[in-house]
Amino acid sequence: MSVTPAISVLMPVRDARGTIESAIASVQAQSIADWELVIVDDGSQDGTTELLRSIAASEPRLVLIEQEPKGIALALNCGLASCRGEFVARMDADDVMSERRLELQSAFLDANRDVGLVSCRVQFGGSEAGYAAHVDWINSLTTHEEMSLRRFVEAPMAHPSVMFRRELIEKHGGYRDGPFPEDYELWLRWLEAGVTFGKVDEALLTWNDPPQRLSRTDSRYSVEAFYEMKCLYLTRWLQKHAVGRELWLWGAGRITRRRFDSLPIAGFIDVDAAKCGTHRDGRVVRMADDLPDREKSFILAGVGARGAREAIHAHLVERGWIEGRDFLLAA
Repeated sequence: MSVTPAISVLMPVRDARGTIESAIASVQAQSIADWELVIVDDGSQDGTTELLRSIAASEPRLVLIEQEPKGIALALNCGLASCRGEFVARMDADDVMSERRLELQSAFLDANRDVGLVSCRVQFGGSEAGYAAHVDWINSLTTHEEMSLRRFVEAPMAHPSVMFRRELIEKHGGYRDGPFPEDYELWLRWLEAGVTFGKVDEALLTWNDPPQRLSRTDSRYSVEAFYEMKCLYLTRWLQKHAVGRELWLWGAGRITRRRFDSLPIAGFIDVDAAKCGTHRDGRVVRMADDLPDREKSFILAGVGARGAREAIHAHLVERGWIEGRDFLLAA
């Protein structure tokens, strides 16, 4: 290929023979043709490599890179080094994009020069209720402000749904390899650097959830790994936005306390009357109707039980606390 494509679709692959053809076909069916598909085969052993070689022989826009198994972060960075487009669109080998995904996301970036990354709503291609609820939550966040405020709850978009300006890699670095979710770390780092995120309010990707998905099988995507990563960035956020205010953690239970034990917690808030006044780890527990002084305190909501996040948000807002200024949701 001699003409530089506008969009590089980046897809890391390992042992995806059963789904890769559908994923590639969805790229080939795009409403715009000005793209290249950069696939990094990260040591497949199930026949994926041979299948990709066959497809590449008849698809000149497919750039196939084969390497020994190094892991997803290094595979992504290897692919990024070969991406030539102004925009990079992520894609996974077990997902399917709608035919207008590249058209609509690139048009969004063209029309919004201040936006560095755009994602989209996704359609859930699985059956697990907890994951479906997570997808509903992701789809509810449609503005930069919403995604930025809720970044410490979880990753505010599906990784394979994003398209970003390739220049962001040069400015803020690519994926980091370590015992943590590589996509979540990247979003936290770019948001901290001031990158503006956007979202096309339309489902442009079917996000499948097979049993072998890395987020289900790899320790880098465990709950503990997510909390360790978020607390690193959350600490710096609090040092900038909650200076001089006592930090209170909503949630006095053992699990919640352990997840945020790296933060300088002054005290706890809970709804269990049995915990009222009880000193946990040397700190007092107050009830939800006995909140600390709003001007002197900042509340971090760390309860992850279903429905708790919404209830805490409503409780604080009704009492004049402002999200982002006086409190943050972090579970």
